[in-house]
Amino acid sequence: MTMKSIGLAAAVAALAVSGISHAATAKAPEPARAVDLKRFYSGVWIEIGRRPMKLTDGCVAGATEYKIVGATRVNVLDTCHAGTPAGKLKAIGGPGEIKDPGANAKLHVTYRVFGFIPVASWEYWVLDHDDAYTWFISADPTFKNLWIYTRDPHVDPALLKSLIAKAQALGYDTSKLEFPAQP
Repeated sequence: MTMKSIGLAAAVAALAVSGISHAATAKAPEPARAVDLKRFYSGVWIEIGRRPMKLTDGCVAGATEYKIVGATRVNVLDTCHAGTPAGKLKAIGGPGEIKDPGANAKLHVTYRVFGFIPVASWEYWVLDHDDAYTWFISADPTFKNLWIYTRDPHVDPALLKSLIAKAQALGYDTSKLEFPAQP
């Protein structure tokens, strides 16, 4: 290897590392406001929009159910149906830990199969929500994933348009959102 090719290889490696570190440091915006633990982390939320991911390929009629089990602990159950809203039910769940007690807008969930074998771990930030707790926008802190949830599976088109605009204002490429069928 010549000195010129070594220098070129070093430059390419430096660019690759700087690109990796930039991607690793890109973070979602901080949550806009605190979340009321009892109002937010109870009951079922309907997944209206999401960024595509392998885990949800073919999933429609998605929902997340939260149950408070302690001051900073929440059980999470994510469900969807294969292909159509009447399709086979798929579910995965696990314990969640609130990472910012008091604000309650950052949740870490460890998903498990059979109730005890960990298979995945995710960070969720509630970036914004309405005062009535009828909708929220959530993301992971790396800007990779984005979700829009409501309490009602049938969202007014004007509200959905507004939520997409809010997500875009937070810096997300909303052109990648998909809107799975609901019952």
